[in-house]
This record gives sequence, structure tokens and C-alpha cells, in this order.
Amino acid sequence: MHWWSIEPCGLCLNADMIAPPESGKPKSVSDAPSALHPLQPRRESSGDSAADGRFAWGQAALEDGDLAAAAELFEQALERVPAWGPAWMALAEAHERSGRLDVAIEAYRQAAVHDANGRLGAELRLAALGAAQAPAQPSNAYVSELFDQYAQNFEAHLVERLGYRGPELIAGALDRLGSSIRTHFARGLDIGCGTGLAARILRARVDHFDGADLAPAMVSQARRTGLYGRVEVADAVSFLIAESAGSADLVVAADVLVYLGDLAPLLAAVSQVLSAGGVFAVTAQTGGTESWALGPDLRYRHAPAYLEETGRQHGLSLKLIEHLWARREKGVEVPGLVAVFAKA
Repeated sequence: MHWWSIEPCGLCLNADMIAPPESGKPKSVSDAPSALHPLQPRRESSGDSAADGRFAWGQAALEDGDLAAAAELFEQALERVPAWGPAWMALAEAHERSGRLDVAIEAYRQAAVHDANGRLGAELRLAALGAAQAPAQPSNAYVSELFDQYAQNFEAHLVERLGYRGPELIAGALDRLGSSIRTHFARGLDIGCGTGLAARILRARVDHFDGADLAPAMVSQARRTGLYGRVEVADAVSFLIAESAGSADLVVAADVLVYLGDLAPLLAAVSQVLSAGGVFAVTAQTGGTESWALGPDLRYRHAPAYLEETGRQHGLSLKLIEHLWARREKGVEVPGLVAVFAKA
């Protein structure tokens, strides 16, 4: 019996009698979420203070690597609040990390049952474990909430820790194409703009930049840069189809395709908003033989041939594709590409 277990003796020390560890956003780059779960959903109260205490202590045990203790605490929380999705997700992670995949899969399934809008991402974990078909894309609620939480340390984690260089790859690709495509743009659209990293690199080439991102906290940071005319809280496809047809001559998607599986809706929207000769510049993650697939890092990978063919089907001609990494994971360069299309 662990010290945090429920004891019949009223004088026994347990998790209800001790303040849970402080929770919240990562405090530094080193506190950023793990590779297993790149981002963690924000936690709200279960409505039961005792369950909340067990959950918080379970999270602390999980972070310390005491997986058995973490699982026991999450199970105690669920005994009190059986329909609490975040606790099912945490229990699933503890089991997954300990190698108990069958038990983890069942816990992820329970999390999905108690997560109506998909914000916890249980369906992604099930797909990554081969227990379900990968969705064509994550739910907007999942991407919005997780990147909202991540915004505070986004640039430090992405650039300093992961060596992210997506915007630089796009700028270099445009340079290498030279006069074969447009070299300066009247209006650019930065989809999935995050905090504005791409606009900082490309702004000198674009007279007017507008952007969109699903996470309100990211949008707030992008607006503060002063690099955009406007920045909207919206997913990429919704943002593009709301724009006037032919109203842009550049669309940029840096580190965006990794959060989309099926690219047909996006490329159709890009084609609609671009003027004749307009340019679509992207980075993507590669690997495997499928047209697209969800990787164990919960990011989507795309085959170069699929990208080229889907672009062609929507009137976008591939002008350049280069196999270059855009980020590292645990010090290893993640296979990827940069591609530039032009609308006929």
C-alpha cells in the first residue's frame, strides 16, 4: 500500500490531505511536453476535489517516471469520477509508457467515449498504436487547445530545442527558383501562422501579409509582431475559402501539413484563393510508403508523389521539391521536404 492510497483510518496520510503539486503550462524549455505526447491538454477540475488531488499526484508520479504509482492514482481518481476523460488519457499514457499496450488501448477508448469534441486526441493515440484508423485530420478542438497552451514557450521550444527552420527552407526554395516564378508578392496568406515565424523571414518579399491560426494565444502573439494586416482565429481551409477567389499571390504553410492527413480540401482552397501564377510554398514530413499516415509522434507524414498528384488535381503545378529536414527530434533530423507549387 502506497502512502497516497485511501486508508480507512481517518488519521492516515493520503493524497486528499496534501496539497497537490502545482500544475499549469511548462515553465521552461526543459519542461516542454514529451515526444510521446508532444502537447498536453489543459486540465479542468473533475468536480470532485479528492479526484483532482489524486490526478495531480498521478501526474507528478508520471513526470518522475513512477508509472505504476501514476496508474494507481489515476485509477483512484476514476473510481470517484468514472466519466473523466483527462484521467482516462493519463491512465492510458502511464500504461503505454510501461509497455502495457492492450490496457493502454482500452483506456484510450474510454477517453474517446468521454471526449465529445475530440479535444483530448484519444483517437490519434489509438491510430498511432494501430488500434484505429487515422482520422483525416485531428479535431480543431485538439489543435486549438494544445497550441493555445503551448504558445508561451512555442518559439523557444521549436527553434532552440528542435532546431526548427521551416520558414528558412521556404525562403531558400523561392530563391533557388529565381525568376521562373514570382519573386515578389502583393498579398500573402500565412496559414497556421503560429507566432509569426514565417512572416519574419518572408515579409520583405510580400507587400501585405494576412494570417490565420487555430489557437487564440498564437494569434495574439502574431498580431503583436505588426507583420500582418490581420490575423484570424480559424483553421486553414475555413480561412482560405472565406477569402475572395484569386485575391492572393502567395500562400505559405510552414509546419502545417503535419497536422493534416488528407490534403485535398486544403489544396482545393489554396487553388481557389490564388491568382494565376500564384505560389504555394510548404514544408512537410515524409516517411513510409502510404500517401499519408499518422506517425508515432502524432504528426502526419506525406509521400512526395501524393503531394505532387493532389496539387496537380487542383491546378497547382509542382515547381520544386527538395528533401530537407525542418526540425529535429531528440537530436535526430526528422525526414521532410520543402515544396513550391504555382497555379496555372
